[in-house]
Amino acid sequence: MKRIVLIGAGLSTKSLVPYLKDRLESHQWYLRVLDRDLKVAQHRLGEESSQCSAAAIDISDTALLELELADTDVAISMVPAHMHMNVAKACLKLSIHLLTASYLSDEMKGLDQEVKAKNLVFLNECGLDPGIDHMSAMRLLDGIREDGGDIRLFESFTGGLLSPESEGDNPWRYKFTWNPRNVVLAGQGGAVKFIQEGKYKYIPPHMVFRRTELINVSGYGKFEGLANRDSLKYKEAYQLEDVGTLYRGTLRRPGFARAWDSFVKLGMTDDSYVIEGTNDLTFREYTNLFLAYNPKDSVELKLKYYLNIPQDSDIMSKLVWAGIFSDNKFPFEKGTPAQCLEFILKRVWSLNQSDKDMIVMFHKVGWSQGGELKMVESSMGFEGMDSSKTAMAITVGLPLAIATKLVLTGQTLKPGVQMPITKEWYGPILDELEADFEVTFSDSMVDYKGY
Repeated sequence: MKRIVLIGAGLSTKSLVPYLKDRLESHQWYLRVLDRDLKVAQHRLGEESSQCSAAAIDISDTALLELELADTDVAISMVPAHMHMNVAKACLKLSIHLLTASYLSDEMKGLDQEVKAKNLVFLNECGLDPGIDHMSAMRLLDGIREDGGDIRLFESFTGGLLSPESEGDNPWRYKFTWNPRNVVLAGQGGAVKFIQEGKYKYIPPHMVFRRTELINVSGYGKFEGLANRDSLKYKEAYQLEDVGTLYRGTLRRPGFARAWDSFVKLGMTDDSYVIEGTNDLTFREYTNLFLAYNPKDSVELKLKYYLNIPQDSDIMSKLVWAGIFSDNKFPFEKGTPAQCLEFILKRVWSLNQSDKDMIVMFHKVGWSQGGELKMVESSMGFEGMDSSKTAMAITVGLPLAIATKLVLTGQTLKPGVQMPITKEWYGPILDELEADFEVTFSDSMVDYKGY
């Protein structure tokens, strides 16, 4: 019997666990679900049986981690990114395949030779973004290259958003559909890097939400695209060393970025210092901390003046709706500005039971072939069922689940530390997502004049 150990049973495992559990008997697998919180692990697993169980674990306890991983075939790590190496080192020591949905770190890359020597697979970035974005992009790029095309432009965007029917009167047209902390801290991982028409471009963190482009995705409407992290690191992975434009970004509804930039300019997204006595502050008083002292003017007026927000701008209505001027208080004694902002936004941006989220992905590829310039736009939209069965959880968890099956069923997979960017990975994963789960892409040719 093949043994699978899932470490971390958070929201992104809502579709992963049922997929594996449904196949335990037919494939003769055993599933062990571990989490720091035993109740979370038990809730995610559901009813235990002779082929599945749940337990609590502190993965900083190396001895206990190795005991849990003994005789395991595949470990799936869904812990916070900075904790993956604890799991990776244990897997390497015990000769266990490892799968994660997180970005491939330099530290993980450093294990490549040892992983290959043990004929193991350490698969990273196999979720949604990163994950399905890589796989769908490489399917496009490989197909064009096989037909003799020379790639000149590649742009890719993904957004975790609200379904249009759940936007209601929410002026942001957005709620948290994944880790709220990551949303609040977005754009703070150093300068954003990309290539545009042969020129290297850099956006400093404080300007990320001021540099956007308007994107129209057929069937889903208009969005604004924000540059995401370091696009340059995918030049080699995507085999785009000579490409003229390389840009990866995030999708939000128009107007989101300019309003969010208000939080950035105020300093509310800063996570580098702690505010004391937050339990004595109202949200309004918290907002006033970042504004000049003037006891005569209201907090709203000072904020509008400081940020130069025009009287007829819809930015103010978004900020008011977010709750930063309310008289509610924080329940904790201290926290960073970012932690305080996250608490405020959770009150209005947490999904209601009937809310549906939506994933939108958009690729644009331009190339030359036989003296002609061509371009294709490829898009995918996928809606969740409710606040429990979210599109985010489905599209993050299923690629990992299918990858686990590929490893356990003896598919021909090259060993090493890697991403799912080769046909051996993206072929079967995308095929199953499309055939069984309706995660489908639609392609259309558009005009391309090059640059």
